[in-house]
Amino acid sequence: MSIIYLDTSALIKRYIQEEGSDELAQWISSATLTGTATITYAEMSAALAKIERMQWVSSDEAYSAWQDFLEDYPFLVSIEITQAVVVLAGGLAWKHGLRGYDAVHLAAALIWQEKIGESVQMATFDKELWKIARKVGLECLPKDLVS
Repeated sequence: MSIIYLDTSALIKRYIQEEGSDELAQWISSATLTGTATITYAEMSAALAKIERMQWVSSDEAYSAWQDFLEDYPFLVSIEITQAVVVLAGGLAWKHGLRGYDAVHLAAALIWQEKIGESVQMATFDKELWKIARKVGLECLPKDLVS
């Protein structure tokens, strides 16, 4: 059983072709379950709007990516941002110096793993989050983001 938690830095690669997109597609296609925190909805919107503003993609490409995400979103396991997630995220941010939403993503993955009683792999292309996720015991994708 392959269960993958996708943070926004990973999930966006499904909709915008960039380095790591092919890897991500393979992980998702082989996964039994894929999930993400509910905040990812807002983060994806902000990320796609930013890359459009920065003119890294056209308006049509950004809009198409957003529509594709909206079609896929209901099929992701949605990890709610509960008080337990927020409290754990606060502790993780304090202890490991994580940014707020990175701490929330990590806490959501850890709580999801605990709740389902199965190993969850965290997919992230954020090097700092990747390092801390491994440090707290999560298996991470990609396997070799940071040496």
